[in-house]
Amino acid sequence: MPPELTSLRSPRVSTARRLGKRGFRAKERRFLAEGPQAVREALAHLVEVYVTPEAAERHADILRAARAARLPVLTASDEVLGEMADTVTPQGIVGLCRFLDRPLEEIAAARPRLVAVLAHVRDPGNAGTVLRCADAAGADAVVLTDASVDVYNPKAVRASAGSLFHLPVAVGVPVEEALRQLAVAGVRVLAADGAGERDLDEELDAGSMAGPTAWVFGNEAWGLPEETRSLADTVVRVPLHGRAESLNLATAAAVCLYASARAQRTR
Repeated sequence: MPPELTSLRSPRVSTARRLGKRGFRAKERRFLAEGPQAVREALAHLVEVYVTPEAAERHADILRAARAARLPVLTASDEVLGEMADTVTPQGIVGLCRFLDRPLEEIAAARPRLVAVLAHVRDPGNAGTVLRCADAAGADAVVLTDASVDVYNPKAVRASAGSLFHLPVAVGVPVEEALRQLAVAGVRVLAADGAGERDLDEELDAGSMAGPTAWVFGNEAWGLPEETRSLADTVVRVPLHGRAESLNLATAAAVCLYASARAQRTR
């Protein structure tokens, strides 16, 4: 079957290129999910699917599911698909998706037991990886404050490895308001910081982590500012038993979230 999209001047190609910019994504409330894993997980949020003839054969199961959901599936030449994709070596399939973030009020009203709050996180790869860790640890939601990177950034979407489509996400909330709403919902707020007064092991040994918990993670380079740390119930550091100076953001987030998950499940 010859490709249906062959012109680089196609409106769909133009739209895909423009969705690389945060302002245009926000205006259209659309973003792109690239690769078979992301498109498969994004099914409930897809608007259209673009695929090369070769990838259509490799991922026939994804296209069957898309068509069963009455979604348009358009074949594209390699050149066109390459223009739509953000990666250097595209995987031959791209999905156009609707925004999926939810109001923080809705998340708080659901009485979450484990939440990751990204405050001042600027790197899209880190944001997506933390979201993936939160999903794997069984978190109920992820909140990205207004000072953090756009969760719909192509690198963040890829780094989440499909987890963006698995759990509720709130975006653009001032950190003070996010932590206030979570506290009102009965969630204990823990700020993760290398200079924390409490050790993660001490918190676990004290049995204080079994209840609903929100972990606040800060900027990759300078951590959390004092005004944010002051909003937390406790500032907790991950113990370093070896000679490493520190942990990177995603690794620290994984350790903290899994510690809470274990404490909650043990209870």
